[in-house]
Amino acid sequence: MEDIISLGVGEPDFVTPWRVREACFYALEQGYTTYTSNRGMPELRVAIANYLHKYDLHYDPLTEIIVTIGGSEAIDIAMRTILSPGDEILIPDPGYVSYYPCAILTGATPVAVTTCASDDFKLTKEAILGKITEKTKAIMLCFPNNPTGAIMTHSDWQPIVDLILERDLFVISDEIYAELTYGEKHVSIAAFPEMKERTVVVSGMSKAFAMTGWRIGYVTGPEYLIKEMLKIHQYTIMCAPIMGQMAALEALQHGEKDKDAMIKEYDQRRRLVVEGFRSIGLPCHEPKGAFYAFPDIRNTGLTSAQFAERLLIEGKVAVVPGEVFGQSGEGFIRCSYATSVKQLETAIERIGLFLTQLDRIEA
Repeated sequence: MEDIISLGVGEPDFVTPWRVREACFYALEQGYTTYTSNRGMPELRVAIANYLHKYDLHYDPLTEIIVTIGGSEAIDIAMRTILSPGDEILIPDPGYVSYYPCAILTGATPVAVTTCASDDFKLTKEAILGKITEKTKAIMLCFPNNPTGAIMTHSDWQPIVDLILERDLFVISDEIYAELTYGEKHVSIAAFPEMKERTVVVSGMSKAFAMTGWRIGYVTGPEYLIKEMLKIHQYTIMCAPIMGQMAALEALQHGEKDKDAMIKEYDQRRRLVVEGFRSIGLPCHEPKGAFYAFPDIRNTGLTSAQFAERLLIEGKVAVVPGEVFGQSGEGFIRCSYATSVKQLETAIERIGLFLTQLDRIEA
């Protein structure tokens, strides 16, 4: 189909900053084409450790960090290390689409924990309590959240931390969007007292540094867990590509201004999109993280899949139906604002026209 505006892909529209690409070129020119340590380049692990201090996270680069093939590998090896057949893992719903399959591949059972628009899609202690059983081994977290853009503050986390400690659960915390918060600084659950020893933090270079195709992520955690994850990583992956690691090192050491400029642009787009959806009659909670809006389309009478399909065909705008992110996503659509302001404005206009035509048909 021609002339489609896509709000579907969860990927920055920015090109990786030149200084980062140049570091890769230089690495190739200098002959950096070999394996690295299974854990990743020592200097990159030091840079990751230093970078995480901003979130009050403190890890030994020698024993508590592994450089992975994106955050996706980190999630996979964390689940394969922590979970066993018969275990249950709690997963906030709606949530990123790969968590369920990764859990199932370990033989564990994923259990949805509902989050609601009325709570700004924040996770609550009450919702978790309703799902914990004797088989619950761990909880998977993703805040800032994909697809809702929800964040968790220190006060939001505290009762959940108390519950996790009381029930002796492991935590896998996907913090790939940590840099992408607006108005409030990201709070990592691993920074709370007694949480580091039971928490694996997953992150990477893809979102904040516009490096999706480089596939450089990392996982941090207590040495006893990282030691076991390393066994899976070294026998299945060996190591992340050295050229990508060199680029990631440059981004962490000298890419702060480039990153901040992109975040400022995302914030502008975020406000435009939320106001735009509300102006055309679609309720939309304010996303305070990531680069997604999650408008409510229930007043149209269509399912999220029906809405997305008809909008694509009739309105020429691609969005993701909320149902793919779990049952709690039904009645919503995910719209990425990681595209130009002009494209976003046109997309809002097209969606507004689609809604007007839909009303006429229904009438």
